[in-house]
Amino acid sequence: MNKTEILNLNIGPQHPSTHGVLRLYVSLDGEYIKDVKPVIGYLHRGMEKLAESRTYAQYLPMVDRVDYLSGFFYSALMCYAVERAARIEVPEYAEYLRLITMELNRIASHVLWLGTFLLDLGATSPLFYCFREREDILKLLENLTGQRMMYNYYFFGGVRYDVPDGWFDDVKRLCEKLPFMFDEYEKIITSNPIFLDRTKGIGVLRKETAVEYAISGANLRASGVKFDVRKDMPYGVYDEINFDVPSDVDGDCYARYMIRLKEMRESVRIILQGLKNIKDTEAGKIYFTKVNPLTLKVPEGDLHVCVEAPRGAAMIYLKSEGGGKPTRIKWRTPSFNAVQVMPEVMRGVLYADLIAILGSFDIVLPEVDR
Repeated sequence: MNKTEILNLNIGPQHPSTHGVLRLYVSLDGEYIKDVKPVIGYLHRGMEKLAESRTYAQYLPMVDRVDYLSGFFYSALMCYAVERAARIEVPEYAEYLRLITMELNRIASHVLWLGTFLLDLGATSPLFYCFREREDILKLLENLTGQRMMYNYYFFGGVRYDVPDGWFDDVKRLCEKLPFMFDEYEKIITSNPIFLDRTKGIGVLRKETAVEYAISGANLRASGVKFDVRKDMPYGVYDEINFDVPSDVDGDCYARYMIRLKEMRESVRIILQGLKNIKDTEAGKIYFTKVNPLTLKVPEGDLHVCVEAPRGAAMIYLKSEGGGKPTRIKWRTPSFNAVQVMPEVMRGVLYADLIAILGSFDIVLPEVDR
């Protein structure tokens, strides 16, 4: 009778497919994973503690770095929290600018995930296709904000400046092109037999487990829970936009892929409606409510605000004692929960499927460690 020994193996923290500095301490029984222990904390930057020694205006440029791939969403969280607490009105024109830029940011984040996920599986070509569309989006955002990733575009009461001439037309042209680009992705990926073998029935996250671990975003919707903050807890002007929330019940790597692909199509739909609606508010072109950053104070109290970021429900908890600086800021990031559920979905699967499962959850480590 053959007898195997348990092999303990480190995946990361420098492994390129851990999407950052994540360490997975894996116990192997032959080719099968017996247990996985995620080890985090290699990337702490003190993002929450730093808030306590800075004014709201000084801290705002830093929050893009909570998740460098979806900075608009964390800037929006910070702005919505301060605006709600200080009762600052945001012009409708500015709200639509936030909606359009956030959805562009969502597509840019998703296409980067798609390219790197396929690269994790051994396919190099999709990465170049995805970076083609991502580059188009980054150019638009750079023309608007002056930055390719750390935008610092939102400010309390609206946005920092209006769009350059022709920017809305450029966004519309891109959105008319993107569905055809997504069709190209599907021709290469969706029915590819190798891709199907690597993703169908692999890394199944049951609905009950997803809820227990507070999983959100596409990872939750792929497991059969149709929850989207934009629909269920609307913020900004999302309640004026018509869009669908894709969901699936299989909960495997393939379902998570399909949900994100459908979400990109819905984001295009949202942006086009936003462009149409912003024309009705363009006459005034009021893109901010004047707020003096030197005298800005938030009344005593605490509150939390939630938005639907590319990786799921992102939340800020803000506590103030009435001064010009926050007493406490706490970020709730969806990637943190996604890391914690890894043992549940990896236990008992083949070692060869580990990277496919990890990649399918779209984990970004700066969002985990903060």
